[in-house]
Amino acid sequence: MKNYLKYPLLIFLVGLLVLIRIFENDLFYDPYLLFFQNDYLYIDSPRREVFKLTLFTSLRYLMNTLISLAIMFVVFKDKNIIKFSAIIYTFSFIVLILLFLYFVTDPKREQYYLFFNIRRFLIQPIILLLLLPAFYYNKLKQ
Repeated sequence: MKNYLKYPLLIFLVGLLVLIRIFENDLFYDPYLLFFQNDYLYIDSPRREVFKLTLFTSLRYLMNTLISLAIMFVVFKDKNIIKFSAIIYTFSFIVLILLFLYFVTDPKREQYYLFFNIRRFLIQPIILLLLLPAFYYNKLKQ
């Protein structure tokens, strides 16, 4: 892919991730957005609809994943990296959503910080921030 096409495409894809973040209140049902902005260690967990929350969290994870995979394809142009990344994203989703459901269905104040971080991996493209430098370093070593 030519650089004159690669960089605008990367900017567009990163812009999509930013738009998901900017419009998160409008696009997704998540009572924990406001909860974690406050002094959450001293208040009770918000009322929530578990199915709806899980559905919207999964949708957000899927959107971030697809955009992240597209970013990695634009950067590396290697289908093996995309396949491996898709496996990592799938495995991560299964583990994280199970932990997420545990914390949503049985909230305890002493576990809010752990829940906050698990939720962050589901709703933010943090895995992309981990995989990009890892694959770049691997590419440099080859």
